[in-house]
Amino acid sequence: MARKARKPVVDFAVYLAVRVAVAIVQALPGNLPFRLGEALGWLAYRLDKRHRFVAAENIRFAFPEFADDPVRVDRLVRGAFRHTALMAIDIARLPRKFRINTWSDFIDMTAGLRMLKTLYDTRPALLVTAHFGNWELAGWYVGACGIKTHAIARVLDNPRLEAFFKKFRQATGQTVIAKKDDFDRLTEVLKNGGKVATLADQDAGPRGLFVPFFGRPASTHKAVALMAIEFDAPLAVLGLPRYAEPSFYGMECEDVIDPRDYAGQGDAVRAITERYTAALERIIRRHPEQYFWFHRRWKHQPAIRERRAKAA
Repeated sequence: MARKARKPVVDFAVYLAVRVAVAIVQALPGNLPFRLGEALGWLAYRLDKRHRFVAAENIRFAFPEFADDPVRVDRLVRGAFRHTALMAIDIARLPRKFRINTWSDFIDMTAGLRMLKTLYDTRPALLVTAHFGNWELAGWYVGACGIKTHAIARVLDNPRLEAFFKKFRQATGQTVIAKKDDFDRLTEVLKNGGKVATLADQDAGPRGLFVPFFGRPASTHKAVALMAIEFDAPLAVLGLPRYAEPSFYGMECEDVIDPRDYAGQGDAVRAITERYTAALERIIRRHPEQYFWFHRRWKHQPAIRERRAKAA
């Protein structure tokens, strides 16, 4: 299917609006940015009925014990909207507030220390996370510490916004690799012992590998496990949840998976995929309001014949 033609005037208007919004947030003093984030989260909850419905449906899938408690589901949906808005505010303020000599004012590394060996090892490594907590701050922080990483990201349709966000993401030394178009570059990075960060919680379509996620089959990309095996790259599964308001987070490394432990195992790709997905689930369960429940994680399900074959 051919791409819809871009409208440069519209692209520029959207870009200008984003730049103005970021400038306003960066200029606000004291606790005002936090209050603005709360207000935006409330407004989004009130106006965005479609994503409110998707989030509630996903939460009922993930927590069947909430199915008969609409008040509890709604509270979690509100929390997700609030957290997403506050995260956007924090991201906008990063260039003005975050410095390597002040990182301890923003991040507690206690639960993330186990990933340091993976980062400083000469072997390549994959940093696996989800749309959870403040995933942009995680990349910013690792780069600010002098650790060169590469992040796999989707290229935005608006070229002006793409250039703006790419500059932001690469400000502390992280390099962005296009999700669909830079496979050769990604291969070269891993061959040379590079560290690659990726978000591993998106629906992979009908041909994805279906593994349990909150007790329900979720279509998951095989590429993460395949890269780990091919390039002998350990996986550090991590998240960066908000620990305290307004802007204090904690780095949590839930698991470190060494593909060497699965050498010769026929179902190694499935085993590794299941393991890192389970680790992401454990992190999310501890802070469920900080997950991005607005995407359809369970959009695709196994074909009926496949389910019957497994049950036989």
